Amino acid sequence: MTQDLPSPSAPLRIGTRGSPLALAQAHETRRRLADAFDLAAEAFEIVVIKTTGDNRAMIDADQPLKTIGGKGLFTREIEEALLAGGIDIAVHSMKDMPVAQPGGLALDTYLPREDVRDGFVSLAHGGLDALPAGARVGSSSLRRRAQMMARRPDLELVEFRGNVQTRMRKLGEGVADATFLAMAGLRRLDMVHVARAALEPEDMLPAVAQGAIGIERRAGDTRVAAMLEAIHDAETGQRLAAERAFLAGLDGSCQTPIAGLAELAGGDLRLRGEILRSDGSEVITDDVSVPVADGAEAGAEMARKMRAQAGEGFFDL
Repeated sequence: MTQDLPSPSAPLRIGTRGSPLALAQAHETRRRLADAFDLAAEAFEIVVIKTTGDNRAMIDADQPLKTIGGKGLFTREIEEALLAGGIDIAVHSMKDMPVAQPGGLALDTYLPREDVRDGFVSLAHGGLDALPAGARVGSSSLRRRAQMMARRPDLELVEFRGNVQTRMRKLGEGVADATFLAMAGLRRLDMVHVARAALEPEDMLPAVAQGAIGIERRAGDTRVAAMLEAIHDAETGQRLAAERAFLAGLDGSCQTPIAGLAELAGGDLRLRGEILRSDGSEVITDDVSVPVADGAEAGAEMARKMRAQAGEGFFDL
C-alpha cells in the first residue's frame, strides 16, 4: 500500500479534542503510525475539534456531567467531522465512549492499554484510608462517588471536574481534601507524581475500558483500516470486547455507576463486574474466568445476571 500512504503534502488527518490529555493521545497515535510505516510526523495532521461538551463543561463547571448531557457531548462534533470527511480518524479515551457508534463509523482499533487504576490525589493525605471522617472528596464520576459512599459513608462528596491543573488548583483552594484521577492519564501526561497512591482494582474497580485509547474511522475506508491494523493491540481488543459487552448489556452510560475489568492470563480471561446504587447503599459484583474467545459472551451474560439480581429501579436513585 506504499502508494496510498499519507505524506506531508497529503497528510492523514487525526481528529481530537484539545485538552492536554486528548492531545497527548493523538500524538501517541501519530507516533505509532509514523513508526509503523517509517513516515515523517508531518505525514499526519492533528486537527483539534471543539465539542459542545467542551463548551458546556467550561460554562457549567460546577454541574454534574449527567445534567449537561453526558459523554456523547464530547464526541458528537468529532464524529460528524469524520463522517463528513473533514478528518480521517478520531482518537478517543475509550472509557468515555458510548457502546454504540453512529452509522457509517467503526471503532475497532485500540492502542496498548495503560495502567487501569484510579489514582488518589490529595495535598495533605497519603491515601484513602488516611482521610478523616467528614473529609471532602471531589468527583464528578458517578462510579467513583457510589464506590466512595459504599466504602466510606463518613466522607462528604462534592462535585469536582476539570483537567489535572484545574483539579489541583481546586484542591489548593480547599474545595475538596482529595480527588481521583486515572493513572493512565497521569502517565500519558508525565504527571504520575500527582497521585499519592494508586488504588488496586480490589479496592476500587475501574471504569469499563479505563486506560485504553480507541481509534475511530469511517466504516468503508479500507485504506485507513489497513493502516490502523498495523498499530492495533489485539490483547486490549480482547479485554475491551468483554468489558464493553458487559457495559452494553447494562445499557451503561455516564449516568450509571458501573465498573468492570477484564484481564488475560494465558488463554483465559478474567472478568470482574460491579454495579452500584448511586447512593452506594447496594453493590452487586461478579467475577468469572472463561476462555479468551468467550469474553464478549461472558460480558453479556454477566450483565444479564446482574440485571436480574438488581431488579427494577436499581439505578433510579
